[in-house]
Amino acid sequence: MRLKKTVVMVGMMGAGKTAVGTALARVLGVPFVDSDEEIVRAADRSIAEIFERDGEPFFRARESEVIGRLLRGTPCILSTGGGAFLFAANRALIHEAGVSVWLRADLELLWQRVRHKTTRPLLRTANPRETLRGLYEARLPFYQMADLTVDSSADLSVDDMAHRVVEALASRADVLERN
Repeated sequence: MRLKKTVVMVGMMGAGKTAVGTALARVLGVPFVDSDEEIVRAADRSIAEIFERDGEPFFRARESEVIGRLLRGTPCILSTGGGAFLFAANRALIHEAGVSVWLRADLELLWQRVRHKTTRPLLRTANPRETLRGLYEARLPFYQMADLTVDSSADLSVDDMAHRVVEALASRADVLERN
């Protein structure tokens, strides 16, 4: 199989963008890139530090720059932060130069995956489950705009999910070419 366009993994925290994206990259023999890690490396600061020092608008501008640069490069699997796909400019960039794949997971599955993690700053609230529900409901209309949707299930392994994504990508001749 040959990947013709960058595949951009979108979805909520806990959906598996990084884990499934890494497995997908391995299956397809292409690089895996995390846009948040690229921003951190370029700024030499954590995302929290960027938000605190420069604000969200500055961060979002850098995020769009990084996504655009990666989309113009060699086709890869790109994992984005959960908020990246909410912005029309990012969706347009991704749609024009790549393909977006929404890893759709229900709220209960997402909660099971993130509830014990301390690395989710958005969930450092008095009621993290309710916070997650609010984010989920607010972001759903944006994620529904993705080019492809792949459903998650608690009984599927990361590798099973990666193969589901490959099957979805195979439906698009402009994205994945079978040799």
